[in-house]
Amino acid sequence: MMKNAMYLIVLVCFLVSPVTVHAQDENPEVFLETERSEFQKIPIWIMGFAGSENPSEDDAGIGKQVGSILQADLRRTHVFKVMKRATDVLPLSKAGCEEKAPIVKARASNAPVATWGRIGRKDGKLLLEACAYDGGGTDSVAIGKRYTGKPINVRLLRSMVHRWADALVEHYSGDSGIARTEIMYVSEDKTGRRHIYKMDYDGFGPRRVTSDPILSLMPDWSPDRRAVVYTTYHDNNQEIVRIELGKKLGQGNKRTLVPSQILNITPAVSPDGRQLAYASAKDSARKSNSDIFIMDLSTEKKTQLTRRASAELSPAWSPDGRELAFTSDQTGRPQIYIMRADGKKVRRLTFGGRYNAAPSWSPRGDWIAYVCRLPGYGLKLCRISVDGKRRVQITSGPPSEIDDSPSWAPDGRHLVFSSTRGGRSHIFMIQYDGTGLEQLTKGGIHHSSPAWSPLSE
Repeated sequence: MMKNAMYLIVLVCFLVSPVTVHAQDENPEVFLETERSEFQKIPIWIMGFAGSENPSEDDAGIGKQVGSILQADLRRTHVFKVMKRATDVLPLSKAGCEEKAPIVKARASNAPVATWGRIGRKDGKLLLEACAYDGGGTDSVAIGKRYTGKPINVRLLRSMVHRWADALVEHYSGDSGIARTEIMYVSEDKTGRRHIYKMDYDGFGPRRVTSDPILSLMPDWSPDRRAVVYTTYHDNNQEIVRIELGKKLGQGNKRTLVPSQILNITPAVSPDGRQLAYASAKDSARKSNSDIFIMDLSTEKKTQLTRRASAELSPAWSPDGRELAFTSDQTGRPQIYIMRADGKKVRRLTFGGRYNAAPSWSPRGDWIAYVCRLPGYGLKLCRISVDGKRRVQITSGPPSEIDDSPSWAPDGRHLVFSSTRGGRSHIFMIQYDGTGLEQLTKGGIHHSSPAWSPLSE
């Protein structure tokens, strides 16, 4: 049974990403150079966070931890540039954000934006007060927040700081921050089994989600973040299932959406949560010729959208749910296509290069990220405008480093992907302009197929 299952996963990997091919293109596509950020980042000074009104040495350590988490959050944004200034353990009185001393200090610093606060316990709960001042010439704060909760642990502390970082992003840019989002991905254990895990957006706290006996692959979030859909195995074939999150491992409500067939892969939930798009081949004679289907999740009615003697897979919904991008090798080489959600008005999007696959549609609707094979680089990440007129290389590196499975953050400015940089497959984050590369997973044997969550409620 395991042998047959592994044969199928090898087949799937070949269809999705032929990672062993490194031949150069005869007619390479011309890509634009990496673009710079669209606007100037706002300098921000993290003045410091007190542990109490009368901070002790231990309180200073907690305050520095808060400052460190906040600095990392703000550094990842397209909004702020953290200033290289010393931080203080600045005490706050019962006046909270209206305390004059930190406001005077912030105004005197001439920093465009300064933030400070305090962290402590009150009534058995963790308390975080956070404040921000900008150089507007007044004696009042620009924004202040107060967060409380329990149980008191590191995860709660980090969640509160992430909330403050997101609040700053929204206040100064109008966009929602991503510090409270999560990433789903596949991880292989020592026995060769692959399970689905989720972690915070910065790689903190990986938690196992699935308990299938063989393989769990290709996860995708429900829009409300309460469930995950993915491919698993049953009787040597593949099925697509849905499990509810927030329950103990193995005790979630598990529902089979697409019954076992020779090939059921790349599931994608529509933005409104009502439909599921996926690729399927019903029998072994057509296992290399999958088609795109959609299923109504309330009625379970299935509709076949493509009918070609070629492999169509990796459907990706547009943000409005009206179109699907997908991969097809109908011309002999994998390329990206777009069609309406009813299967009509199919148009080819990519033309340059001999391998373009695994599309991911930006939440802003303007770009589609995908895996491209580039001369001198091998398999890397690119993005293309929806009209096909602008093409940009995102990642770079030697051909031996294979980048795959891009997934957009809900802000449309960051991507997560898997890469064999360093010899093993790990999960990385990068900004859409190619800057800010950061490895998220550590250790382990193999990490792949990341999916960035929607925003928190």
